[in-house]
Amino acid sequence: MSSEYGKALKISVFGNSHGKAVGVNIDGLPAGEEIDREKLLAFMERRAPGRNAVSSARKEADIPVFLSGIADGKTCGTPICAIIENKDVRSGDYDGFAVTPRPGHADYTSVVKYGEDTDIRGGGHSSGRLTAPICIAGGIAKQILERRGIYVGAHLSSAGTVKDDAFPINPTKELFEEIAKKPFPVINDECGEKMTETILAASAQLDSVGGTVECAITGVNAGLGSPMFDGLENRIAAAVFGIPAVKGIEFGAGFDSSKMFGSENNDAFMIKDGKVATKTNNCGGILGGISNGMPIVFKVAFKPTPSIGKEQKTVNLKTMTDTVITVKGRHDPCVAVRAVPAIEAIAAIVMLDILLEENDGIIRNQEEN
Repeated sequence: MSSEYGKALKISVFGNSHGKAVGVNIDGLPAGEEIDREKLLAFMERRAPGRNAVSSARKEADIPVFLSGIADGKTCGTPICAIIENKDVRSGDYDGFAVTPRPGHADYTSVVKYGEDTDIRGGGHSSGRLTAPICIAGGIAKQILERRGIYVGAHLSSAGTVKDDAFPINPTKELFEEIAKKPFPVINDECGEKMTETILAASAQLDSVGGTVECAITGVNAGLGSPMFDGLENRIAAAVFGIPAVKGIEFGAGFDSSKMFGSENNDAFMIKDGKVATKTNNCGGILGGISNGMPIVFKVAFKPTPSIGKEQKTVNLKTMTDTVITVKGRHDPCVAVRAVPAIEAIAAIVMLDILLEENDGIIRNQEEN
């Protein structure tokens, strides 16, 4: 089973949604990097369930327990192993789904791949619960990047058909911090209220809605990345699709660029504060797989939560007949809301991995590049 990512920074995620714990191994971090535990816990809390009416009612503190790799608040240079114990599980809600798989879930494909004994409780290893250990690694990566002047932030850019304001062309760390402190992670609170209404209305109908998350990475110098199959888009996209429910990704203007003329889509160069910049950022800060010095911007599409309370058509794999099921349990009516910090985590992991790789394991300060 491939649950690993990275080259210089290797991340391995383990555990199941209703198992004893979920966790992560992090290999490749340099020694001596200070880890602010309170800051990490605050980041983890943003992803944790049970925070408000638009998230799962499952109650998990999501407090990481570090088994190795950190001493006296600093990295040791050896692999970090951290776990999060699963405390609030109701496995009975998932009885029978190995025989009558839930539409839209990995129940059927997991049974085909691994057999009837595969653990699909709560989604098993394909659950959004596995984004919690990803956030441990990503939260640590964010702290290391911030000390080098690189900042990662994201917001819920849409829920259903309701959209938030887009990031400005040069988002600031202060804007990232402001969004992170909000119980509902949007730029425009009025848009957030309309999104909340849309999500709650779907939930009241025993249904769910999809959404998108926009992420920006600032402070990245020009020249990072590679062309062809190892470009920045490739590396980010590969990691992003490790998050359950992701169905699409676009960089900069993305699919809208297909509707433009070249004269509209091309980002004109200019000199700003003695450096090369662009007047627009339709390319999302990446040209030919390599950073151009502008903020790296991408948007991720999440499908609606497949676990809904409406009666759905499925099949019985033992009798090979059609049947219907009603899914019980506690589920987010819009998974994109709690995915915002998970996308930040993935972005930070990828950027730190590339920085370590291109600098032969040594992360230099921005002033030295």
